[in-house]
Amino acid sequence: MARFGIDDLIACYQRGVFPMAESRDDDQLFLVDPEWRCIFPFDDFHVPRRLARTLRQGRFTFTIDRRFAAVIDGCAGPGKPGREETWISPQIRALYVELHRIGIGHSVETWEDGALVGGLYGVALGGAFFGESMFSTARDASKAALVHLMARLKAGGFTLLDAQFVTPHLEQFGAATISRRQFHEKLTAALALKANFRALPEDASGDQLLQSIAQMS
Repeated sequence: MARFGIDDLIACYQRGVFPMAESRDDDQLFLVDPEWRCIFPFDDFHVPRRLARTLRQGRFTFTIDRRFAAVIDGCAGPGKPGREETWISPQIRALYVELHRIGIGHSVETWEDGALVGGLYGVALGGAFFGESMFSTARDASKAALVHLMARLKAGGFTLLDAQFVTPHLEQFGAATISRRQFHEKLTAALALKANFRALPEDASGDQLLQSIAQMS
């Protein structure tokens, strides 16, 4: 796909499709509009018991939008033994770094003992957040980032968290699959909203994250 720019990328999200590359080394992009779409229902988000315990223990701390490029690089690389490199090509990296620069691309960073050990990134438009990818170099670090993200989106008035494709990893949090038509209906409603990604304090504790999710379910 030639001359795919930042405005094209935003327009894709607004109409419910997203770009991918065949591999990290591929300089061509293609658009994906799945027949079935994975989302996280805001009223039925489940935090596994062991993860909730880890969050309450304060093992991790979080920041947002501090290390966006490092997060996307973590998502693009192997991350941990046995994991293959992803589809995040240099062109995709450059596009999303630009989205971050203009305030649409966001990251959640997970820290342990002063080291960046996990995180996720995605795109916020209106009341919709499009999750792109996550990484972890420490047990539960990416899962903790997802819990932080959900608490942040609920606090900020978002109504849609798109996860693209369902996986067993996501199902444990209550991820659901809906039809393309249902997704587009939810997307239209969400795009009409004005949500705030920064409504939740950045230094919210694990207990506060869990309370926020429980109170708004």
